[in-house]
Formats: sequence, C-alpha cells, structure tokens
Amino acid sequence: MVVARIGGGREAVRDTRADGLSENGMVCGYFWLMRVISKGVLGAALAALVVVGAGTAAGAAGGVGGGAVGEVAGAEADLAHHGHVSLWDGRVGVWLVTENHGPSDVADATVRLAFSAPMTGGQELPPGCLWSSSRVVSCRTGALPDGGAAGELALDLRAVGRPQELTVDVSTAWRAGGVDRNSLNDRHRVLVLATGDPYVF
Repeated sequence: MVVARIGGGREAVRDTRADGLSENGMVCGYFWLMRVISKGVLGAALAALVVVGAGTAAGAAGGVGGGAVGEVAGAEADLAHHGHVSLWDGRVGVWLVTENHGPSDVADATVRLAFSAPMTGGQELPPGCLWSSSRVVSCRTGALPDGGAAGELALDLRAVGRPQELTVDVSTAWRAGGVDRNSLNDRHRVLVLATGDPYVF
C-alpha cells in the first residue's frame, strides 16, 4: 500500500496490490500474446519452407526425369560409318560399314546417304533400303551390339547424266535410343570426282 501526500495535506491511499495484480496480468497477457504470435509466425515460416522445399524437389525431379533431343539422356553408344565412294561414267558405287563402339547396344539405326546429283528412277536397292527422294537413300543397319558392326552395305547407282563430280553426305538419320556424344565419325561429306577411284571416309 502506498500513501501519497497531495497538496492541502490530504493523503491519497492507493492499493498497490490491485495494481500489481493488474500489471502482472498485463505482463502475463503480453507474453502469452507474443508466444501465440511467435508460434503463428514460426508455423507460417515452416509451412513456407515446406512449400519451397517441395517445389525445389519437384524441380530437381523434373530436371532429372525431363531432360533431348530429344532430351532424356539415354545409354551412350558411339556409332561410326566408314567406307568409300566411287564415280565413273555416270555410275555411283557406295560401300559402307556401320560400327558400334559402345558402350551400349543399339537395337536399330538408319543411315542416310544424300547425293548432290539426282539418281535415275527405277533402280532397285538392297533389302532394308528405300528411296527418300531422287537424291536420298535411307538404309537400316539392324541390331548393333556393343563392339559389333552391320554387314557391308553396297549400292550400285546411276546418276542422271554424267556428272564430273558430286558430293555424298553420310549421316545417322535415326537410332533406337541411346546418345552419341561423338558425331565426328558418323557424319561425313565426301567429294567424289569421276575418276573411278575410291574416295574413302
């Protein structure tokens, strides 16, 4: 209990016990409110972290699963095309072997041969080959196991007229899965003169 002297000599008596209870209640209420707010903020922060974490995980999963080309990266297999081309008296001879340097097997692939000069129509092609146009022949290799090779492909074609030179573009047009990180040995441009000599690639 506090006794205060007010001008005129009167004394005012204030019951500090009641004030103490009131102040204590206010202090307790304040701290209780802060705890509630803190818990609410913490809960919201945790919820936000969960959402962000889930989004990041989903993004990472998408990056792993949704990569190509074409590109979910498949098993790696290095295909290589080698052979030679000759041109004489309007005739074009192509001899080609496709190899798989691995490390994975390839179930099938297609080799594309594009000529700068058109070929005459009605010419028969080996099994597994077809005319894509008068200038393009596409051939299947069949299965290519790791370290294996397709049988030699031989084409005996006749060009329109008697060109003195032509170019042949050799490339892999399609493969049954896998990734080839070395494109230097399966893409060739060969300039062939009408000498009958074999131009090797």
